[in-house]
Amino acid sequence: MSVDGAVDVVSVEHLSKSFGDLRVLADLSFSVHQGEVLAIIGPSGSGKSTLLRAITHLETATGGSIAICGTRILDDGVYADKATLRSALLKLGLVFQDFNLFPHFSVLRNLTEAQVRVLGRGAAQAREVAVALLEKMGLAGKAAAYPCELSGGQKQRVAIARALALDPQVLLFDEPTSALDPELTGEILEVLRGLAAEKMTMVVVTHEMGFARDVADRAMLIDAGLIVEEGPARELIDNPRNERTRAFLKRFSRSGRT
Repeated sequence: MSVDGAVDVVSVEHLSKSFGDLRVLADLSFSVHQGEVLAIIGPSGSGKSTLLRAITHLETATGGSIAICGTRILDDGVYADKATLRSALLKLGLVFQDFNLFPHFSVLRNLTEAQVRVLGRGAAQAREVAVALLEKMGLAGKAAAYPCELSGGQKQRVAIARALALDPQVLLFDEPTSALDPELTGEILEVLRGLAAEKMTMVVVTHEMGFARDVADRAMLIDAGLIVEEGPARELIDNPRNERTRAFLKRFSRSGRT
């Protein structure tokens, strides 16, 4: 639990990651509180995606500690056992920028497969959960469709529904609108706004400054693998204290896009 009484569902301490001699993350420490939205911003190549992949164990950290809902999966550079890792990581859902849907599965099966295989749900329950989530995402009529028949925005909504189907405590988004045409970006941002209104805990790597400012509770600028500045999202974006943050934000219009 954090000092202000909020429950930390993700806690990162002194996290580092290197690929050979290339240092990608350097001594990062921060927490994500239950029910809050954290926007991670920064230039391309600054380590934002690597950070999400390290938290979800898609990349192996070089050092530091990570705790998920109170369970340490990494402690001073040493990973927990496989059973502990699996149990803790099930509390995270990761939505990729390029959807990562199974192209040979229908939309419905994309949502039911992991429920059955990972959570051990029966087929009927998995289908019930999937149908309800597709309706929530405005995709009730697309259950039998295949990914190739969907727009980019529809594919991303399916990916979000698939992540939600596993009942995560935290959703992590890796630039969820970057692969979309500008006219499709709005529908995904509306989905994220809806989840934020429901107090879904989210960590969103984004270049959508308008979304970060208006929806996120906190924002954090990462550059060269370091946290340059963090604080309340609206305050950081409207009145950044750090010169590097100011220089980065000058690239964006008030609408939030470059």
